[in-house]
Amino acid sequence: MTDSTASAPGRTVLLRGGEIHSPADPFATAMAVQGEHLAWIGSEGGADTFAATADEVVDLDGALVTPAFTDAHVHTTATGLALTGLDLTGAAGPGDALARIRAHAADHPHDEVLLGHGWDATTWPGQRPPGRSELDEAAGGRPLYLTRVDVHSALVTTSLLNRIPEAGGMRGYHPDGPLTDAAHHAVRRAAQATVTAAQRRAAQRAALRRAAELGIGAVHECAGPDISGENDFTELLGLAAEEPGPRVFGYWAELLTDARQAGRIRELGAVGAAGDLFADGSLGSHTAHLHAPYADAAHTGTAHLDAAAVAAHVSACTTAGIQAGFHAIGDAALTAVTEGVRTAADRLGSERIRAMRHRVEHAEMLTADTVAAFAEFALTASVQPAFDAAWGGEEGMYAQRLGPERARTLNPYAALLRAGVPLAFGSDAPVTPLDPWGTLRAAAFHRTAGHRISVRAAFAAHTRGGWRALGRDDAGVLVPGAPADYAVWRTDALVVQAPDNRVARWSTDPRSATPGLPDLSPGTELPECLRTVVAGRTVHDRLNG
Repeated sequence: MTDSTASAPGRTVLLRGGEIHSPADPFATAMAVQGEHLAWIGSEGGADTFAATADEVVDLDGALVTPAFTDAHVHTTATGLALTGLDLTGAAGPGDALARIRAHAADHPHDEVLLGHGWDATTWPGQRPPGRSELDEAAGGRPLYLTRVDVHSALVTTSLLNRIPEAGGMRGYHPDGPLTDAAHHAVRRAAQATVTAAQRRAAQRAALRRAAELGIGAVHECAGPDISGENDFTELLGLAAEEPGPRVFGYWAELLTDARQAGRIRELGAVGAAGDLFADGSLGSHTAHLHAPYADAAHTGTAHLDAAAVAAHVSACTTAGIQAGFHAIGDAALTAVTEGVRTAADRLGSERIRAMRHRVEHAEMLTADTVAAFAEFALTASVQPAFDAAWGGEEGMYAQRLGPERARTLNPYAALLRAGVPLAFGSDAPVTPLDPWGTLRAAAFHRTAGHRISVRAAFAAHTRGGWRALGRDDAGVLVPGAPADYAVWRTDALVVQAPDNRVARWSTDPRSATPGLPDLSPGTELPECLRTVVAGRTVHDRLNG
């Protein structure tokens, strides 16, 4: 994260000569910032009023200014470790993965536990990950912890397992394959316990720096006792408060049964008892909870919460005045969540439930009934379009796990918008990379055509939608009085892009009142971030470089 006194709070900055993406004036070319808020948006003639007294005047030279993106689902430390450590993303097979492990082990002789992320055996020969003996050899007998791309299962070496002998008797243990469920959580805690405070801070800085470089001004950290430790969570919030960079809003995924337990959530600095509070697992690891068995496995996955537990949690959170939320991917998990929310609404009243804007992460295998329940109870769908780009399609991982017919129902963004369900977009980094424009492209060019939405709707979900998911309606948009969280982009001409992939030049008819956005058609170049500003302070700057 970089600090620029040129845009420090308290100063007046005028940006002119560009394209300002604002509903206040769809033809604006200039914008004034005073301190931490936007003061004015308009045309070049009005900009002259501010030019004489501004502390800084920025010539945009045709650049686009938009609200900064909000990534509504991030695991910050894990993202930083993936950026700076052993990355198995894109490994061509077990041999390639083992070679990367050997190289990483040689380059990190002093690490107590070798940490890596990103392997995915679905495209490997026989879909076979390396066995434990192969991992032992590649790691030179050292402890090794490798999360699958979805972070719901992991490969480990014998020496790491020897540190937690009780894992062998836990649910999800496998003598030679990936660990899931309780066994995975146990080894994850043991591996994470070896990460020093200095390593954590370096990883957090790396992740937040990368977010700022991509025009992301805020992230929702989805933490919890089964994901990362309390120290990791509180240290991240402390770092974000101390140093310039993207805003960090923390969710702590701890199940509540009584409203009095919410005091602990607040003490941690969390904005809600939500995020990755697991109702189930993931499709890639065969742990998402389904109504009917997997197409490639004779079971229906894993249920971590039933409707009664969901109802108790939502009731406790609503009574305490904090957000509740759940990780739910499979159709059976989503049924349990919506039935539980309905029970809570019967107890407390629907309006109290709706007012809290409780949220559901991922929400992939939705049905007409669960979509209707999301709309009825104003549940925010915190979703990741990059999942479809990575695993959708007729031959992708979803089709392997569910069969093509069920796979085509996944991630129905158009149906959610038609029903009036609030959408917030994120990456689930490090599961998929921080990549906001790529996220918009994935939503607009969904592999199932009927689920596509316009770039404009996707943009709203990745900017204003993230703020609304926090209960804030005054941010994520460039209008006078809004927080000065914005990004400056080098991009080609602006267009209006419909969900059927049609592209039209931005209309110059004032009656259209539709601000344009970059053309995100497949094969086009994505915009380059030149500057990111958060609360009036520059946290990334290449505008003058």
